[in-house]
Amino acid sequence: MNPDEVAQYLLNTPAFFEQHLDMLTQITLPHPHGGRTISLSERQLFSLREKNKVLEHKLQELLQFAKENEALQTKVHEFTNVLFAARDLVTLQEMIPHLLQDIFSVPHTVLRLWQITPPSSEVLTFTDAQVQPVCVHQAVHDTANWFAEAGEQLHSFAYLPLHAGSVSVGLLVLASEDKQRFYSEMGTLFLQRIAEATSSALHPYLEH
Repeated sequence: MNPDEVAQYLLNTPAFFEQHLDMLTQITLPHPHGGRTISLSERQLFSLREKNKVLEHKLQELLQFAKENEALQTKVHEFTNVLFAARDLVTLQEMIPHLLQDIFSVPHTVLRLWQITPPSSEVLTFTDAQVQPVCVHQAVHDTANWFAEAGEQLHSFAYLPLHAGSVSVGLLVLASEDKQRFYSEMGTLFLQRIAEATSSALHPYLEH
């Protein structure tokens, strides 16, 4: 019998070890870290401890993830509350970049509203095609120029389309010199919440 056949036989014959209990005390295995042999029961205990360590590590990762999510939710709530305290469009336009910098530590932000600054046809087509925020490492079309002299040093961008119903009314762009700040694989749930809150706050002051 080859090793696979032996393993399959033992799996299919659980009574085998019950009939040969003395064998369990005789079986020894190499210690996982070398140096000596250990009994089968010791090896099983060692495996359980290793599995527990892996599970504890995963649990810590989940707890950290939950903690970070809770912190982001609190920041989005703060952003939304302050946003709706504004009473005119000019105040909102000035307030939004400052809020994103102060609350979320986003170093560079540009807000473009189509009724004030009409976009290029390429930017409009891009914005209309997005149903949720998009994160990239290269500026889309001519938008790097929106950041003036800082544009050349920026290496990650988050594009948040602003909508009134199904129609785009503008684009909110967050950017950073750090390539890891915004990247294509990152989740965009909280960015979407920011876009929705911004769109709702702006809606009463935009032409329809």
